[in-house]
Formats: sequence, C-alpha cells, structure tokens
Amino acid sequence: MGSPALSSRRWIWQQYDHMVMGDTVQRPGGDAGVVRVHGTEKGLAISCDVTPRYCAADACEGAKQAVAECWRNLTAVGADPLAITDCMNFGNPERLEIMGEFVAALEGMAEACRALAFPVVSGNVSLYNETNGVAIPPTPAIGGVGLIPDIAQMARMGLSRDGDVLILFGAEAGHLGQSLYQELMLGATRGAPPPVDLAAERRTGDLVRRLIRQGRVSAVHDVSDGGLMVAAAEMALAGGRGVGLDPAPEGLPAHAVWFGEDQGRYVVALAPGEVAPALAEAGKAQVPARILGTVSGQALKLPGEAPLSLHALRVVHERWLPELMAAKIG
Repeated sequence: MGSPALSSRRWIWQQYDHMVMGDTVQRPGGDAGVVRVHGTEKGLAISCDVTPRYCAADACEGAKQAVAECWRNLTAVGADPLAITDCMNFGNPERLEIMGEFVAALEGMAEACRALAFPVVSGNVSLYNETNGVAIPPTPAIGGVGLIPDIAQMARMGLSRDGDVLILFGAEAGHLGQSLYQELMLGATRGAPPPVDLAAERRTGDLVRRLIRQGRVSAVHDVSDGGLMVAAAEMALAGGRGVGLDPAPEGLPAHAVWFGEDQGRYVVALAPGEVAPALAEAGKAQVPARILGTVSGQALKLPGEAPLSLHALRVVHERWLPELMAAKIG
C-alpha cells in the first residue's frame, strides 16, 4: 500500500479545484470520478486505465484488460458504460517489434470493445517515445465515460456500516504473473498477464450494477492492482472501518488468493439479510461468489495473524508521494 503503484495520490488532487460548481459528487480516490450533469440528477462517471506491465508482456491481452478495467471501474460506481477514448503511447513504429505491439494492442482493444458494447468515439496517438533507443512499455491508455441515471443510486467504495458482509463476485485462480506482488517480492515481473474472459466480465459487471441500482449494496470496489487484499484495504481506508477476513479457501496458496490479479472481480458490501438473495442471484447469473469477511473494528484482520491497524496502514499509504516530492523539490 506504500509502493509507488498503490500509494495515495492525494498530494496531487488536493492541489486543484476538483469541486467545480459543486457538481463533483464522487471525489478522487475511488473507482471512477462522478460529476453531476448540471441542473439534473444524472451523473457522468469517468475513469482512465491501463497497466503497462501487462501490455509489455502481451500487448493484445494487456490492451484488452485496459478496456475491461475501465468498463469495470465505471460499473463499480453504478454507471452504464457508454464509450471510450484512447491515447496510444508507443515507441518508434519503424521498428518491427514496436509496430507489432501497436497492432496487437489494437486487436485486443477491438475485441474488448465489441464484447462489452463499449465503442471508441475518439482518440490520439503518441509515437517515438524512446530514450537512447529504449522505448516506453506499450501504453494504450483507455479513458471511459458512463451514465448514472440518478446519482442517488451511485455506489462508493468506502465501507460505511459495521456488521456488513463482504462478498467477492467473480472467478479466482490466484494468477500472479505480472502482478505487483511478484514485482515487490522478486524485484521483477515474469510470465503472462492475467487472462481476460470478456463474457464473464460482462456477466459479473451486469450483476453488480443491478445490485447497485436495486439499492442492495453499501459499498463496491473492483479488484485490480495488488489483488484482493489491496482491494479490501482500500475499501477500509476509504470508509474508516476495519474488516475481519475469512481464511483463504482451500485449493490455492494463500498468497495467490490475497494478491493474485485475476480479472473481472468485485468486492461488494451488503447487509447480512441481503447476502443469501445476492448469492442466489449470482448463481442464476453464472457468476462465482463467496463470502469474504465482515466489516468491523479499526483494523484488517486475518485468522492467525496480528491485526494491521488502519492508522498504521493509512500512514504508509499516504506518505510515499509527499516524501518523494519533498525530496525532488526541496
């Protein structure tokens, strides 16, 4: 949570007026920003996503994942994803390997856009991004917009009620290739990025959006960089409430369960009385689901492990960027 990839970006966004005309109804730090359509109760949800390490390992699968994660982030706040724009950032296309990355990324994007009904309506290209002949990783940045018909139905990621139950929706296989866990533990990323099942992505997202619109959830967050443990920690920090997590299910190593970056997953908080109906609805929709834990206290707790206080976690999460910038500009 204190690494460059996951640390808080508060130092940046708090320096700007992110509440223009009072129409920003979901502030920075969540899955998507939400801005009220002025004078109405509609909201526009906006997100921008790409994971360059995935794209460097497999440009097609990485670009597909960027589109899917953008779609997922819009869904996580309760929006109907409408369309994307892109910025295709690559090295020198006169080199065959760079042009190959570019073509593969386009193919992955196109496949995801068709499967998710998420069309490209604009975009731009930035090429020749190299220093001394070394190119940047292929970086097809995806910006997406979605519509929330009534902002009263908008979802947030912060946990808000003690006693709520956390449900994980989506299949888990413990994929650690190209993960942040691998990078931080080994100092390098290896293997293939997590595969993207676009049909499952759509089934799971449509289910989560339906639960949000029905007013049955108190918090939602998609699972992405860092995996399941990071998602739970981000929800806890955003709401100032702790979580008691259940043991990892049998059949997968615990570190793969908690830090694997399998795609197409959401953590949803529900009142205890909503758990059985939500699990039943997931079964009908062919969406894997399991109980993850319970909201309580002021710490992250795993069975058999010492609790990690939210205060200690917040200090680590918040300090990296201010300390970096103080060193750069001091």
